[in-house]
Amino acid sequence: MFSHIIVGVNDLEASKRFYDALLGTLGVKPGINVHNGIVGRYFYRTPTGSFGITQPLNGEPATHGNGSTIGFTMASIEQADAFHAAGVANGGTTCEDPPGWRDGSVGKLYLAYLRDPDGNKLCALFRPPKV
Repeated sequence: MFSHIIVGVNDLEASKRFYDALLGTLGVKPGINVHNGIVGRYFYRTPTGSFGITQPLNGEPATHGNGSTIGFTMASIEQADAFHAAGVANGGTTCEDPPGWRDGSVGKLYLAYLRDPDGNKLCALFRPPKV
């Protein structure tokens, strides 16, 4: 459904370190610098889409979306925990409940929430196989 997601950041290099570590737990290579002549940007490319970080084009400070969450699919509980730990170790902060199982209307999910250095809310989501 999505071709790409881009979030605004204030400290491009600090955010690159954060996302290199975070997305590295998913096997994604470090961000590629794509400078457009106005602001710096990094893109993380996968066969199924791209994730990018950028300084805002309008020169204003980057802000996070209140109520917004970006969810990343995990292959296992261990990968979700590694994703969360890498984020916290690289300038992120944990939020919501601690990583763990949640029961909801779509079934049982393993979720691990954190915020990036600019306050963007991220979620590691592992959905167990249906039996």
